[in-house]
Amino acid sequence: MRAVADTPDEQQDRLTKVSKPGEYSGYTTPKYDGIESSSFYLTMRDGVRIAVDLHLPKGLKEGEKLPTILFQTRYVRSLDLRWPFSLFQESSPETGKTIKLFVPHGYAWVDVDARGSGASFGTRPYPWSMDEVKDGAEIVDWIIEQSWSDGKVGSLGWSYTGSTSEFLLVNNHPAVKAVAPRFSLFDTYTDIAFPGGIHIAWFTETWARFNSILDRNAMREIGLMAALSAKGIKPVDADTDGSLLAAAVKEHEQNESVHKQALGITFRDDVAPSGLGTVDTFSPHAYLDKLNSSGAAVYSFTGWFDGAYQHAAIKRFLNLTNAQKLTIGPWDHSIEIKRWWPNAQKVEFDFDGEMLRFFDYHLKGIDNEIMQEKPVYYYTMVEETWKWADNWPPASEPRTYYFSSDNRLSSDKPASAEGADTYRVDYTTGTRLHSRWVSLVNVEMVPIEYTGRTEEDKKLLCYTSPPLTGDMEVTGHPIVRLFVSSTADDGNFFVYLEDVDLKGNVTYVTEGQLRALHRKLSDEQPPYKDVVPYHSFKRNDGQPLAPGEVAEIVFDLLPTSYLFLKGHSVRVAIAGADKDHFALMKVEPPPTLTFYRNNIHASAIELPVVPR
Repeated sequence: MRAVADTPDEQQDRLTKVSKPGEYSGYTTPKYDGIESSSFYLTMRDGVRIAVDLHLPKGLKEGEKLPTILFQTRYVRSLDLRWPFSLFQESSPETGKTIKLFVPHGYAWVDVDARGSGASFGTRPYPWSMDEVKDGAEIVDWIIEQSWSDGKVGSLGWSYTGSTSEFLLVNNHPAVKAVAPRFSLFDTYTDIAFPGGIHIAWFTETWARFNSILDRNAMREIGLMAALSAKGIKPVDADTDGSLLAAAVKEHEQNESVHKQALGITFRDDVAPSGLGTVDTFSPHAYLDKLNSSGAAVYSFTGWFDGAYQHAAIKRFLNLTNAQKLTIGPWDHSIEIKRWWPNAQKVEFDFDGEMLRFFDYHLKGIDNEIMQEKPVYYYTMVEETWKWADNWPPASEPRTYYFSSDNRLSSDKPASAEGADTYRVDYTTGTRLHSRWVSLVNVEMVPIEYTGRTEEDKKLLCYTSPPLTGDMEVTGHPIVRLFVSSTADDGNFFVYLEDVDLKGNVTYVTEGQLRALHRKLSDEQPPYKDVVPYHSFKRNDGQPLAPGEVAEIVFDLLPTSYLFLKGHSVRVAIAGADKDHFALMKVEPPPTLTFYRNNIHASAIELPVVPR
């Protein structure tokens, strides 16, 4: 049977339609001109009043039905802007630009102050409390009862709000069809509070301080521009004298400090000082069965320098059975990256357009073929290329580099029964306050970049390979195996993977860390699938070091996709502290560590090398 050629109109239609990651046009056009907004309180089952902003298309006709995007934040749904900032600045600090895209395209949008925050009443015992999660279900109930609702709801967010979108699935509400938890955690203990079992004190302290400012409605403490541009949290429309807002803010005085609670925790199964539960109480992975039974489509979105959240997104992808997409780009958490690696190029990507593409498919049934694409889309740095994969990690071959004499990395396993290097922990070393970790709460929007590694490495124990004879792509999860003894009974171990060019310039690639106390490789059933060595971080598995005895410490570095160029060298740099971000385990005199590199105890790093 002869195929029928496309008509000229069909050919033009194909040319004008674009649907690919970060680029979307031609499948839908704005149907409405303008937005009508209102704000009010919804009363929850326990009497707590929740502040809501509703945004609908202007001129919506009676009987027209729309899908809805629900956005729940603890960072203030709307600001009361001063003149003249009110003329050009978005009052919704997180969603204003996105609302202007979605609503004219035929969506309703609902912004919510999570209980205990913004203009909402209630208190916050910890992030994503079960009361907060249940509020999401009640708000969805309200949405689908409205005359303009078509009964379909999606949710998205970034960081905290990314997790609220994921936690919305825990309710298994049938109206929730798709969510996009972007740049967000999956396992609260390992992904943000205690990476490698080490308290990331800079983050918890800084985040708690920022949250306190918001909870007290003290915007002036954020900085001069915040004080000049905003009076503070915007009251709901009916609160003309601000008395309801003042009463809500008064209730927020009872909110718990995440930092104070974290100071009382060492192990995953430690109950917080408040007595309200362990870290897993507010960790999405602990509700994996409900996430899967929700049936909603999930789009995980992250960057290679997004704290440890790229691993979080990967874990989510590996464990959910729902329809999924995973995108990992050359970004940090705040998209303030300065691109310090060789050949770095600016990457154009329409984040809001990508979300419209996703929700158009799942909420409106627009066949833009987003779910016909391979599920994994990732960026290889230095090569500066986007790639597709059917699963994670992409196929690779392990390549092992052993610690060798003269601070060398060698592809040959040591033959001698002798060989070791000593290193005295230096508490002054760190990764500076423009790192992947700073990007997690980058209130001052500092550029994220890794500079000064050449000088910093002088404080670290380093092993460097000979120049590579060809390009080498590392995509996946590097694994380090240390054989070490210490003069102390505990310690923090930081390992950096670096790229050294022909001139000796050092480029940071990725890092991993582990507290020695948590080094036991657990033989219990992990709570979720992963592709790296499993540490339970539980109290029963805690193993102090025996001073002077050799211990094996195995852990993963945060995943990456990076091309080491021909002529460059691979470097492993080891530290016992990161003073800028992680709590110091400080004793005097500082511990002396001995790293073994012999045929019995062969310290090494294993890199996932993609064949080229």
